Amino acid sequence: MPKTSARLLSLLSLLQARRDWPGALLAERLDVSPRTVRRDVDRLRELGYPVVAFKGPDGGYRLDAGAELPPLLFDDDQAVALAVALRIATTAGAGIEESAARALTTVRQVMPARLRHRIDTLRVTAVERSPEPAARVDAGVLMTLAAAVHAREELRFDHAAGDGAATAVRRRTQPHHLVTRGGRWYLVAWDLDREDWRTFRADRITPRTPTGPRFTPRELPGGDVAAFVNDRFRGAAGSGDWPCRGEVVLALPASAVAPWAHDALVEELGPDRCRLVMGSWSWAALAATIARFDCGIEVVGPPDLGEAFGELARRCAAAAGGVAAVGGVPVLTGDVDATPSAPGGVAAVGRGCRRAPGREPG
Repeated sequence: MPKTSARLLSLLSLLQARRDWPGALLAERLDVSPRTVRRDVDRLRELGYPVVAFKGPDGGYRLDAGAELPPLLFDDDQAVALAVALRIATTAGAGIEESAARALTTVRQVMPARLRHRIDTLRVTAVERSPEPAARVDAGVLMTLAAAVHAREELRFDHAAGDGAATAVRRRTQPHHLVTRGGRWYLVAWDLDREDWRTFRADRITPRTPTGPRFTPRELPGGDVAAFVNDRFRGAAGSGDWPCRGEVVLALPASAVAPWAHDALVEELGPDRCRLVMGSWSWAALAATIARFDCGIEVVGPPDLGEAFGELARRCAAAAGGVAAVGGVPVLTGDVDATPSAPGGVAAVGRGCRRAPGREPG
């Protein structure tokens, strides 16, 4: 490669690495004179790169935003990272799958052979977290929501009900954050009519124009948007923990329980026993979740969890059409193992009882 061309690529790489570059420092990094730097900057401008000069004691140059996207320079790791991000874009739920595929094709075509080989060996299959694919959001809706968040402008929109009702509810909000969780997009906003924080699913939003006046952002409870959204999914009111938390002893080794315990605490008590401290958004959901382990269960506490197991056993027995009493507690005949309850609690396992679904904001 000619020396001048190599130097232009090095200069472009430096200009992309930071916002402002003093001319003297550029000359030092490129091992050329300031006059040569000025000539190379002019060459980049002729190629369409919007390089602007700034004055001052350390006057220099910056790569400004232009009306068109000029050729970009990536090192090997950046190019691979870009390709990987484009491959997994189908899991974002942002309605950009086709655009991401075309962008990946474009990037791959200009890659050197050594990088194309690395990219071609990467085969990714996007698997949804649930049997039903997450609802896709129109990219234009996401851009409208993001623009309102950035400009701090009040936003009016119609929000479809989650029960499939034909009518939508009109909302007036102060949008604060656009977040993604589990393949879905959510708008965290202050609801002006309800005077409270709300989390709206973006795929149910139909924005109305124009936007409203600018507003002064409010402080989000807890100050952290990720913790706030997780609390809403848990049904917690800013505590950072599940509203219902209980303790049981399972007739399983800790190694068999830990992979499925998620954020729960698992403590080994012996070769075939472990202590499990787990939380959920309701006592019924917690009992059903623990019942999935299909083993003997001893409830340590609190009493609310024992009562939830009793109610779960009665529901399962009614569903199966047969009831048998074990320790005074009705259980499914032939389909449930039961152990004596701990003080203040009830123990039972229902193999056919599925986990109660969690609530979802918006």
